[in-house]
Amino acid sequence: MTITSNLPLSELDGRNLYYTFVAGARKVIAHQIELNKINVFPVNDGDTGTNLASTIRSVIESLHPHRSYKITADRIAEATLMNARGNSGIIFAQFFYGLSSETADCNTVNLKQFAESLQKSVKYVYEAVANPVEGTMLTVIKEWADYIYESWHKYTDFDQLLLGSYDVLKKSLSETKTKLKILAKANVVDAGAKGFVLFVEGIIEYIHTRNFKELIQSKAESVALPKTEELLSENVTFRYCTEAILKNTSISQHDMMVMLEKYGDSAVVAGSDKMRRIHVHTNNPADLFYNLKDFGTITFQKADDMIRQSESVFKRKFKIALVTDSTCDLEEEIIDNYQIHMLPINISFGDNHYLDKITIRPDQFYEMLKDSPDYPRSSQINEKSFINLYSHLASHYDSIIAVNLSDKLSGTFHTSQKAAQIVSREFDKPITVINSKGISGSVGLIVLRIAEAIEKGFSHDQIIALAEKWVSDTKLYVTVLTVKYLVRGGRLSIAKGLIARLLHVSPIISLDETGKAIVFDKTFNRKANMERIMNHIRLQTEKKPIWNYIVMHANNPEAAEWYKTRMESLTGKKPASVVDISPIIGANAGTGASAVAFMKE
Repeated sequence: MTITSNLPLSELDGRNLYYTFVAGARKVIAHQIELNKINVFPVNDGDTGTNLASTIRSVIESLHPHRSYKITADRIAEATLMNARGNSGIIFAQFFYGLSSETADCNTVNLKQFAESLQKSVKYVYEAVANPVEGTMLTVIKEWADYIYESWHKYTDFDQLLLGSYDVLKKSLSETKTKLKILAKANVVDAGAKGFVLFVEGIIEYIHTRNFKELIQSKAESVALPKTEELLSENVTFRYCTEAILKNTSISQHDMMVMLEKYGDSAVVAGSDKMRRIHVHTNNPADLFYNLKDFGTITFQKADDMIRQSESVFKRKFKIALVTDSTCDLEEEIIDNYQIHMLPINISFGDNHYLDKITIRPDQFYEMLKDSPDYPRSSQINEKSFINLYSHLASHYDSIIAVNLSDKLSGTFHTSQKAAQIVSREFDKPITVINSKGISGSVGLIVLRIAEAIEKGFSHDQIIALAEKWVSDTKLYVTVLTVKYLVRGGRLSIAKGLIARLLHVSPIISLDETGKAIVFDKTFNRKANMERIMNHIRLQTEKKPIWNYIVMHANNPEAAEWYKTRMESLTGKKPASVVDISPIIGANAGTGASAVAFMKE
């Protein structure tokens, strides 16, 4: 039986399941802004609609229907788990994982089989949540599934069954307001619960009309980016909304849940040992993932800064938002003071993936660099991450300025620029992406100079006009203890590396005027190397004084202190920051490297 038929739908096959999912997804996507506005639980971060839409859009974009109900159910479960976002998205994905797990290997299901698998899937949802709270999406799913299970025998087809369940859905959703004080205070229903009700509503509307042509047309339509967020102010207890996918885990769901709860709250663990999707709000994502690496392969991570998101809505200091990536080396106090938004570069050790400076700290990185048999690799930030951030900021700021690492070192700049153009057109607000032609402390100085200009009230256009000069006036020099890591990273050939080691050559790494990494100079020992760098800095600043500088090191505080003392003597100024060098440089320069970045007046 096909979904285009107007005959009673007494069985569902794989195509039926797929197109009903698309219909439900379309309804949620169309109402995502409304769901964002009423999002107050578990954290008032205004992204429930966006997260649900992102979770379900993956099925629309990546799957094609299969005739088998079981195969399609399995594919939907896998796609939603792989792409789930946020607390509500992971719960939604776990619901479909339960549905697929409790479905027999069959091409079609009748009303009874559907009702039984639906009722059994509820336990999967509750088991996935560390502390199940009634009056949320959980309750609505449970009460709806209970009705379907208890009443399926009263109906002859899916159209009648789902229509009959609608009153239960509406009643359950309405009662979320009375079951949770925070919802009653805000006078809203639970956003995740409403998202699930909208999903079922979309299915009901489609099965009732079975307008296949309209559904296919809407499937291909692009959805406008959310433009408004109306939230109720609330303090954020844990900073990072953290998610990950772990494959082939060696720890049970219960034990993983216990581990997550030690690091924060809102813990959710979905999926199976083969592939688990986790979610937790925490202040220590790096420590969490450093421990998790021993229990499975970490193939995906996400960590949204909920404090910075909240500041954008309620406590923004400026009209211009400032964005950078994690290769920017600045002290955390400066980043927080100027409310700078930072997206992390992706770092991998073998099959394990991390988010630079968020789910892996520099000290952990250098420990793994020393001990791991796998050489670390970096990958650029994807376009979707930039679009999500720029869309959020465009909802609250007059304009956005982003500063990214050199386009000669990564595709991040071009990806950021492409995303900025998309969001700028959608929101009709200026978004400018600056190619720093640098990395690490040189990016940090450019970001700091722009942050101070924003604080002083400079306009967007004034800052952009000055930025080119600031970029050209910024230099970075890195002293390297060993060429081993340059060889491993492919920056130096094995033959040249062998010669350098035999001759005890210590290179000085810098970037040319285009932002390309070069061996700027070389000496025969570390002390001579550092003295040579100071001579270069002194010569370059004889006619033009230094505006500010940053000292960086890779587990080498003694070298950092040496540079700090010499630079203070030269400039009469204390450094803007003394920080662990960006792991992206550290991967090539290696443990013990040290560096100075400076910007001329």
